[in-house]
Amino acid sequence: MTVRTALAAVALAGAAGLGYAALEARQYTLRRVCVPVLPPGQRPLRVLHLSDLHLTPSQRDKVAWVRSLAALEPDLVVDTGDNMAHPDVLPVLLEALDPFLGLPGAFVMGSNDYFAPVPKNPAKYLLDDSRSPVPPPRRLPADRLGAALREAGWKDLTNRRDVVVADGRELDLVGVDDPHLDRDRFPAGPSAHPDPDLRLGVTHAPYRRTLDAMHADGAELVLAGHTHGGQLCVPFWGALTTNCDLDTRRAKGLHGWPGARPDEPRGEGSTWLHVSAGLGTSPYAPVRFACRPEATLLTLVER
Repeated sequence: MTVRTALAAVALAGAAGLGYAALEARQYTLRRVCVPVLPPGQRPLRVLHLSDLHLTPSQRDKVAWVRSLAALEPDLVVDTGDNMAHPDVLPVLLEALDPFLGLPGAFVMGSNDYFAPVPKNPAKYLLDDSRSPVPPPRRLPADRLGAALREAGWKDLTNRRDVVVADGRELDLVGVDDPHLDRDRFPAGPSAHPDPDLRLGVTHAPYRRTLDAMHADGAELVLAGHTHGGQLCVPFWGALTTNCDLDTRRAKGLHGWPGARPDEPRGEGSTWLHVSAGLGTSPYAPVRFACRPEATLLTLVER
């Protein structure tokens, strides 16, 4: 084989891999996870976890797929941020979320609810901290998104506590603004409910400081997004990065926090952590590999 032939073969394989990664980024997948976290004797509670839609106005297939999840009839919807990827996408986003806005819900914002994505060197994502030194200049309508969700009755957990009633169960909530932008200020004071059926923490980016604070606060389950599950993963190995200080073995899925190993059963006094791989990508890197876009239906059952 000549050098020219070898280079052509490498280029062809690279193009094929890139084409598959672009296709996989549109293979939306529903994950189902069972979490033994409710008090003994309680019936199951269904929680739909949405994250990282990174929606643009032209993504009609994603809008339709998200809307179809209403058939799951969740008892609670939790959105962990990074919903928008275009300044004009808010009406399309609200169309996608509309089937859920009559249900109990809660949300926090991510960096791509405040600022539009910008082109960047993909290699930066392999660094321990990929954040840009200056926020991107194009602002997104996070204020109008928050107002619409609050008007629908969803609980805004931006550095605050609240209580939500879902299927007759009272859930004590605590959340923070996006730790990836250093906007997180863990709310002081006692829990909003003295004796809830569940204590739930919500954050966009699962930085260790936030998970530690929620664990210390008594959260029994924490929901997060941000990582994209690694987005470009190595088959049979997993994520190379989480784009935060969370270890790569917890890049997506259900794990215990804290714990010596992410795959060990949740120990007494620890917290369940669910990290969603999310439904989108930056429009400047619309690819996924060995990491399909996802939403998750968590079925909470008795301990």
